[in-house]
Amino acid sequence: MVAVVIAGLVVAALAGCTAGTAEPTPVAATPTRVPVATATAAPAPAVRPELGAQANLAYFNQVAAAVDLATGGRGFVDALVAAGFDKTMIEVGFDKTSVNLDADSVQFSVRFPDGCLIGQNGSKSGGYHSMVTSAISTGRCLVGATRQIDW
Repeated sequence: MVAVVIAGLVVAALAGCTAGTAEPTPVAATPTRVPVATATAAPAPAVRPELGAQANLAYFNQVAAAVDLATGGRGFVDALVAAGFDKTMIEVGFDKTSVNLDADSVQFSVRFPDGCLIGQNGSKSGGYHSMVTSAISTGRCLVGATRQIDW
C-alpha cells in the first residue's frame, strides 16, 4: 500500500513537470547602448612656465637627457629652445676649459620665477644629472662665468 502511494506521488510530480509547458513570451528587442571608452591622447609634454620650476623638471629631463653630449652646450640650448623653453632664461657653461681641454661636463639651466632647473651632463660626472634649486643672489642659476648665447 505504501508503495502504491509513493508511486502515485512520483507519477503526479512527473506529470506536473512535463505537462503544460508554456511557450516563451517574445520580448521586444531594444538596442542597449554600451558606452565605449574612447582613448584620448595624453597632451604632448610642454613647458608650463606658470607652474614653476619643479613642475617642469620632468619635461626638462626628458629634453636634456636626449641631447647628444657631442653637441656640447649649444646642443642643450638648442634642444631646450626647440622644446619651448625661453632662450632668454637659459644659461650654459663652457665646453672647453681655460687651457682648451674638453670640459668634464656641461652645465646648463633654465630660470623660472620660483627657481632654477639645472642640468649637467658629462662622461666624467657620471652622465646626466639635474636638480631644482633657488636662484643665486645675482638672480642667475649658474655660479661663475657662463657662455654667451648669441646664436
